[in-house]
Amino acid sequence: MHVRHPIWLRKIATPSAEAFAVLFAIESMSRALLTAVIPIEAYNLLGHASLVSLAFFVASCFGLVSGLTAPWLIRRIARRRVYTLGALLLAGAGGLFMLGGATAQVGAMTFRVVGIVAATVCVNLYIMDNIPRGELSHAEPKRIFYSAGAWTVGPALGVYLRTEFGEWVPYLASSLCALAMLGYFWFLKMTERPIFSARSRRAPGVLENVRQFAAQPRMVFAWLIAIGRNGWWAMFFVYTPIYAVQSGLGEVAGGMVLSIGTGFLFLMPVWGWCVRRYGMRRMLIIGFTLSAWGTLMVAVFYAQPWLAMACLLVAAMAMVMLDATGSLPFMLAVRPGQRAEMTAVYSTYRDAAETVPPGLFSLLLRVFELPVVFIGGGIGMLALALL
Repeated sequence: MHVRHPIWLRKIATPSAEAFAVLFAIESMSRALLTAVIPIEAYNLLGHASLVSLAFFVASCFGLVSGLTAPWLIRRIARRRVYTLGALLLAGAGGLFMLGGATAQVGAMTFRVVGIVAATVCVNLYIMDNIPRGELSHAEPKRIFYSAGAWTVGPALGVYLRTEFGEWVPYLASSLCALAMLGYFWFLKMTERPIFSARSRRAPGVLENVRQFAAQPRMVFAWLIAIGRNGWWAMFFVYTPIYAVQSGLGEVAGGMVLSIGTGFLFLMPVWGWCVRRYGMRRMLIIGFTLSAWGTLMVAVFYAQPWLAMACLLVAAMAMVMLDATGSLPFMLAVRPGQRAEMTAVYSTYRDAAETVPPGLFSLLLRVFELPVVFIGGGIGMLALALL
């Protein structure tokens, strides 16, 4: 007797938009479980917000270097092995976190960042290999929508597991999710197009890749947009828990605010439709402007924590509007023959967004108090809206 499996199950068993969305959702759960835990633990270990910023800055510098060297590594050991290495680093970060201490903390943060970069570069290449260009505008919002559950539940769940069952529990859960992600990746049995994996062709150097990328304005524009989005989320994930602790709201409240803010990802189908209906440019202007004012209002109402948190959530909703575009601006701009090299350069947006703001904030926090972070974040979003 022939059994006809549901269409959705057939889709997630092959490299498709649904499969990439599921893969991203599992990765997101591994990351989301620790988004509130890491800054809280770093703050407890290091004792000052400026030192926490410095720790994130150091970890992101390693991620930036690994992103630029990814094409060289892919051409030598194959894309699937680079992805595997990234997943193992992400899983290994949990083990390092469990060791405790400032050195292990920074080392684990570095493992985590480098692992995420490696996985992101490879997945973006697989997406462009397997999803037709005309379907990308539907695939990117779908990928982010599938991760909504992870980003809604993960931050609060991570803090809850830490406070109720032990500091090591969320780290173990994050590592198990990373291993599950790796298992699902190998189950999909994705193949690589020869043009992107051939070892015979001499690959250009890192500086040449950067020069070629900088010479194409559409890709530079896509990179700046991605930096703005991810820079704001990096600020949100690092400094919201610290603000919650400093203001007296507590660790659990900080995790809950992160979960609510990322829970707006469930609105992704609505924002995806708006992007297709009203155009990407208009949505970017509205999103950056609304997030700018919401973030600036946090500094204005800093002494009233719940009101400040409400403003921060308004800004988070605006950022989800921007996330509806995903990596679509880049994927539509990159030339097929340059995908491997240009994707590696483009993927540095994550590390640039997690390197420059913490580095800047670590300096500002030596002179000013925590509200300067939200003032700086608001000004940055306003500048992107004007751009």
